[in-house]
Amino acid sequence: MSDTERLLQARRLNGSADEDLRAARSSIDDGDFRPRHACLFAQQTAEKALKAALTFDKVRFPWKHDLDLLRALLPARWSLVDECPDLTELSAWSVAARYPSDLPDARERDAQRSIEVASTVFDAITADLVARGVEPDEWTALDEDYADDPAE
Repeated sequence: MSDTERLLQARRLNGSADEDLRAARSSIDDGDFRPRHACLFAQQTAEKALKAALTFDKVRFPWKHDLDLLRALLPARWSLVDECPDLTELSAWSVAARYPSDLPDARERDAQRSIEVASTVFDAITADLVARGVEPDEWTALDEDYADDPAE
């Protein structure tokens, strides 16, 4: 993968994480959604943000939903390595929120906590990307450059 493709993929993952975080937050206020939807969107936020950071740093990772495993792959210079809470509970929503089971359904407080943890992950990774010189308007320029690439 070229550096341009790698940066584009990192941008896409982090942009998708941002969209999922906004969906998690808005789903709490939407009467058509259940708290489990917010939990799932929150889990996806953290997963995609972690994978954006790993992609940016050229770290190979498994396409799994284990957020603690993904965080453990981050090089020490990422602030999330030391600052992030345990992600086990958030990881569990990758399956529990999607499939019916005998487990209790998510409650409002589960959704709020999931969004809080996901926000911590997303904010830390986004801040670290910006600290590495990755500005949102640069990502947009990369996206436009890639879209115009005749090799695609």
